[in-house]
Amino acid sequence: MPNERSYETACKRSDEIRADLPLHPEKYTMLTGDRPTGRLHLGHYFGTLKGRVELQDMGVKTSVLIADYQVITDRDTTEHIQDNVYNMVMDYLACGIDPEKTMIYTHSAVPAANQLMLPFLSLVSEAELQRNPTVKAEMEASGHELTGLLLTYPVHQACDILFCKGNVVPVGRDQLPHIELTRLIARKFNNRYGKVFPEVDALLSDTPLLPGLDGRKMSKSYGNAISISMTAEETAKRIKKSQTDSERMITFDPEGRPGVSGLLSTAAICTGRAPEEIAEEIGMGGSGQLKKYVTEAVNSYFEPIRERRHAFEQDLDYVKDVLHEGNRRANEIAEATLAEVREAMGMVY
Repeated sequence: MPNERSYETACKRSDEIRADLPLHPEKYTMLTGDRPTGRLHLGHYFGTLKGRVELQDMGVKTSVLIADYQVITDRDTTEHIQDNVYNMVMDYLACGIDPEKTMIYTHSAVPAANQLMLPFLSLVSEAELQRNPTVKAEMEASGHELTGLLLTYPVHQACDILFCKGNVVPVGRDQLPHIELTRLIARKFNNRYGKVFPEVDALLSDTPLLPGLDGRKMSKSYGNAISISMTAEETAKRIKKSQTDSERMITFDPEGRPGVSGLLSTAAICTGRAPEEIAEEIGMGGSGQLKKYVTEAVNSYFEPIRERRHAFEQDLDYVKDVLHEGNRRANEIAEATLAEVREAMGMVY
């Protein structure tokens, strides 16, 4: 985690950018992305996807990376990766990401962007890589030994941001060390070889983290997540099976009643109401009434998104075309940036 002072500085800068975005969207280039390890869920939608669409529609130059190479930072297989990538594109399109405005591309299809790893690695020390808290957390969570790819993951992320001259990256507080390292790499490169890369700032999320249906972190592995790709019936079944408690009176108490509170949080974000207000309305209706309310709230909100997604499921050729075009555009940008880097380094022969 960043220290309090650097966090306060990042918050201040993020607030300034948020105020300026609607006035001067053309000044900003945004990069964000996801690892294709499974289906995107409500936590992804409210945490990042919705915000991406807002920035895109505001006129910000937006790029969305499907980080397929990063799947193997902590996994021994790429089984199902193609299916996961295509389904991720469907989720993006269904949620409102417009390929005419937003570049959607994959790591593995853009070699020039990945080639930036070589000069960038010369600008960071082993100690700086070892200190990164996200790398430590990922290593502990995976139970794997520390691979070279996981150790250099923050540098790879710097390549993702800087190849397209990104200057804003939507992140949570836990990702701030990555942005700091990207800033360091850009600054060192510019000082050493000449100005090529912009200063990068974090656009800190103001959306509270949506817990899973059981109050824990929303995760596919916990079985507490509702995927965007689920049908209304599958959603109802998942909510019905969620664990609550034996107390009939519904109250919002995240620590004392995580299951009930997780459901209330889900209903609240889908309806725009406060979880306490919903709890008061349900009152003595118990968990049955609560689950009915949550099911209706989620299915009502996601009905148009699911309808659009169903249309894309029937047209895989279009989904592939979107990705091919995004990869083509990303390669064009990456080749131009790499040419600038070679020029700056005197490596044009």
